[in-house]
Amino acid sequence: MPVTATRPDYDPVSLAPLSFWRQTPQEREASFRELRARRPISWHPPAEGSMLPQTEGGGFWAVTRHADIVSISKDTDTFVSGRGVILEAVPQELLDSAQSFLAMDAPRHTQLRRLVSSAFTPRRVKVIEEQIRGQANRLVGELIEAGDCDLVDQLARRLPMWTIFEMVGLSPESRDAATHAADGMVSWADDDVRGDLEPAQLLFQSLMTLHGISKELAASRRASPQDDLMTNLVQAEVDGERLTDEEIGAFFVLLSVAGNDTTRNTISHTAMAFTEFPGERARLLADFPGRIGTAVEEFIRWATPVMTFRRTAARDVELHGQDIREGDWVVMFYSSGNRDESVFSDPDRFDVLRTPNNHVGFGGGGPHFCLGNMLARTQLRAVWDELLHRVPNLEVGEPTYLVGNFMSAVKKLPCTLNR
Repeated sequence: MPVTATRPDYDPVSLAPLSFWRQTPQEREASFRELRARRPISWHPPAEGSMLPQTEGGGFWAVTRHADIVSISKDTDTFVSGRGVILEAVPQELLDSAQSFLAMDAPRHTQLRRLVSSAFTPRRVKVIEEQIRGQANRLVGELIEAGDCDLVDQLARRLPMWTIFEMVGLSPESRDAATHAADGMVSWADDDVRGDLEPAQLLFQSLMTLHGISKELAASRRASPQDDLMTNLVQAEVDGERLTDEEIGAFFVLLSVAGNDTTRNTISHTAMAFTEFPGERARLLADFPGRIGTAVEEFIRWATPVMTFRRTAARDVELHGQDIREGDWVVMFYSSGNRDESVFSDPDRFDVLRTPNNHVGFGGGGPHFCLGNMLARTQLRAVWDELLHRVPNLEVGEPTYLVGNFMSAVKKLPCTLNR
């Protein structure tokens, strides 16, 4: 039976304004804690910063408990991705050019994800693992040579940038431009990054840069195939048809953003955690080979680099007594789910031996679970092996955060090596 109830009032704890996202993660957690305890499904006005009026629903439902995030993630018949996955209303052409299979539903999502997943199998990750360790060793060596510096610029951004572009097959001379454009894709709500540009201008410029790089690389691989992901993409067929340059470009945008920002920000947040909880370094180093796997899961839970993902209700449904209508936006707040007291004991403590650790840092499961999770774990193991053994007294200062509701991003992070 269709839902006919009137809308509830907007929640007094509003997650919509950019002022909320200018707070630190710790400050935001106070609001999430209240929502988890009292109003786990709450109604909010359209997000500030949208480029278009929201045409569906006039707001969004916030999902803040871990169990509900997992349930919604797995119920892809009721909660669909094909109508967009971010909190703001953005022109459809920009979404089509940027989100690829992230904003698709079965069967198209299944087909395209399977195509890309060949680059992220354990076997393929194993092939590049030795190279990742070598790059981590080199980059930490350069960090030591640089001395006190910005950890983001000197290390955190460089390892994931190298890894994902090495897998794609992008030439070294194009990587800085691609990374800068990928940053623009998640920075359009930040006044400092955007400068004089309107949000849509920054997004459009970033997209055009990434699509241009992708088109040039695709043409090169059609003419001269190599053992890399771009060659896989240009040679692949879905339903008997080759992917278009536009589809390949959307893949490239997604991989550039997801492959760079998630690991980069987890490295930064973990460095902050080790500074705040210095005893955890000794606990990890006491048996690094035996404990690093468990520790990496805590790195990811603690950082929760991707904070939000949206679904759209495909039918009327009730959650915790709230009537959600077909077409309503339903937003999962991973950063809240990863601090849920009913799942994690003492969730505001960084604990490298936390077990179990059923975090939602890679999503809540289901077909949209993070494709690059094995790659991210490999990078985090490699970089913290180098840092903790070669710069064991590393400390960081006050971070400068990116303003936005999608990535928990650190723009700058001063570090002292204390050698």
